[in-house]
Amino acid sequence: MKNYLTLLIMAIIFSSCYNSDSNTQQKEVANITAATVDATIDKLTNMHNVADADLLARGVKHAASLWRNVDGTEAEFQAFCEAYFIADEMQKELMFNKVSRNLEILYGHFNKIILDLQRPLHEPMGDIIDIDKAFGGFSAGSHLTSDLYRNKLAFNIALNFPYYTLTEKEQNAASWSRKEWAYARMGDVFTARVPAEILQNVSEISSASEMYIANYNIYMGQLVDDDMKTYFPEDMVLLSHWNLRDEIKSHYSKGADGVQLQGMVYEVMKRIINQTIPQKVINSGEYQWNPETNQTFKDGQPVELTNEGNDRYQQIINNFHAMRQMDEFSPLNTAVKRAFAGGMEITQADAEKLFTEFMSSEELKQVGELIKKRLGRDLKPWDIWYDGFKARSSIDEDALNTITRTRYPNAKALDDDLANLLLKLGFTKEKAQFLSDRIDVDPARGSGHAWGASMKGETAHLRTRIPDSGMDYKGYNIAIHEFGHNVEQTISLYDVDYYMLNGVPNTAFTEALAFIFQKRDLELLDMKNDNPEKDALQTLDNFWSTYEIMGVSLLDQRMWLWLYANPDATAEQLKVAVEDIAVDIWNEFYAPVFGIKDQPILAIYSHMINSPIYLSNYAFGHLIQFQVEQYLKTADFAPEVERLFKIGSITPNAWMQESLKEDISIVSIIEEAGKAAANISQ
Repeated sequence: MKNYLTLLIMAIIFSSCYNSDSNTQQKEVANITAATVDATIDKLTNMHNVADADLLARGVKHAASLWRNVDGTEAEFQAFCEAYFIADEMQKELMFNKVSRNLEILYGHFNKIILDLQRPLHEPMGDIIDIDKAFGGFSAGSHLTSDLYRNKLAFNIALNFPYYTLTEKEQNAASWSRKEWAYARMGDVFTARVPAEILQNVSEISSASEMYIANYNIYMGQLVDDDMKTYFPEDMVLLSHWNLRDEIKSHYSKGADGVQLQGMVYEVMKRIINQTIPQKVINSGEYQWNPETNQTFKDGQPVELTNEGNDRYQQIINNFHAMRQMDEFSPLNTAVKRAFAGGMEITQADAEKLFTEFMSSEELKQVGELIKKRLGRDLKPWDIWYDGFKARSSIDEDALNTITRTRYPNAKALDDDLANLLLKLGFTKEKAQFLSDRIDVDPARGSGHAWGASMKGETAHLRTRIPDSGMDYKGYNIAIHEFGHNVEQTISLYDVDYYMLNGVPNTAFTEALAFIFQKRDLELLDMKNDNPEKDALQTLDNFWSTYEIMGVSLLDQRMWLWLYANPDATAEQLKVAVEDIAVDIWNEFYAPVFGIKDQPILAIYSHMINSPIYLSNYAFGHLIQFQVEQYLKTADFAPEVERLFKIGSITPNAWMQESLKEDISIVSIIEEAGKAAANISQ
């Protein structure tokens, strides 16, 4: 109790001091003129015999773009540049190594602080109270960037390691050495000056959205039909949208009975999308609920319950306003640009063009007809999640649940088995042990996630939902996906040659390895797939999954573009817009394949709430997965995974060229899917 009160008092003092400072803070404005920039460049050029005059000029211009009146006068800016510009290459490399070490220390420890503060939110550690949410939303590192500007370290780094735009990186990709790439990535550290209070607000809003989704469970045993009949196990509790989607997938082996259950889950999804779901059936088993009629009951008697309203869309609005506050401080002046050109290093326009071309391909109709034939019925809207191309689709999920629950009764059992799983995938005993020692398995409140370390010496965390009865197959399947993330996170931290290149080009690349691991989930359960059509089926599975996620991703993109065009929109207006956009995308790209119009199903994804502008990473992840899988067919799996993911965080196309000697493309997956569909049809 003493420690708890001490932390609370410190938080209150921090808040009071911070508010006091903000009231007296001088307004920050840019104050370095072009004339001063030119004069500074001339002075430094005369002072030093530099081999790369363009780099010198770039450094001065970049530092000047970040300098504000609170940092000093123009004369002080010029004096700073004269004092801290490094012309000697050996001294520059020495500085680079020291900065890299210190950034790893800072990023690593702040990452650990956030992870530990959010444990009560992400792991089943008892009831969540308001103070858990407050600390979970607190970002100890939100003032780091601001502090580094205040003490001039940021300008020192920006001056000597300037920023390159995405276009410039692509132009230099073929000629840059690994060290030059690492220098360029250090230039990405300081590109904008976002006030700490804005960063803190983004963190708090994001944490609130995480909690909203983490507690969006549906008690399936309480769903009833018109005759008050129940269909799902009494103790089944499914998180939206992940577990609801996976429940639909699990019923493809059950024929007409499976269709009925899938239809009931779909009605739940539609109620969530249009926000007519009764508030008190969310995360509660107190009431029976008929999702088709929306009637609710208590002990078999009808009761009136209030609908959720627009909470789902208010979360999106909150994230939009928090992230929009960053716009004026960034050269990428919208959250959309920061997510695509900044984070993914692929422009939103290029992503949309690629997605629409893919979803317009005639091969989709060919595969849709094949699915229709295999199901023996017309397609339903939820068949965007058709799971019949996977080996497990013909296996009753109860049998799979028995295997996974026996093998993994708790998180420790999975943790103890990680090295063994890696051995099955072909990693050496030494490498399997190295990786598994740096990954910890934790039980999760939500569907699960992978949380990587940001410095050597810390472990990555694999979190997945494990009920008291043991890990069911859905949880296991997600866990193997997250395990793929953890393996990438560990390889790309420990094996990369420069800390500034740790990680992958964007999260689509870590999704690719996660998908590659997830696809081998039955193999890791020692269940062999001897089907001669295995390769063709895997191609079709990836192709159909890419089709599904591209529509969802396009909705996410267009929703954010709509928000920027309508910044004062209410949650109700956003809800209407999202449903309209979802239906429009469906009618353009899915109705021609499904033969059904006006379906809103694309709007169910929880990522739209708790992971803003993230979904497109999954779509690119599927494309990259396919290309990597094609390459791995003629390569040794484990050594190649190690080679690919220690390339690090160069730009996406540069990574693809270095690893596979090709660009990101939709051509091969479309062609191969057409061939596979024709072969399976025969």
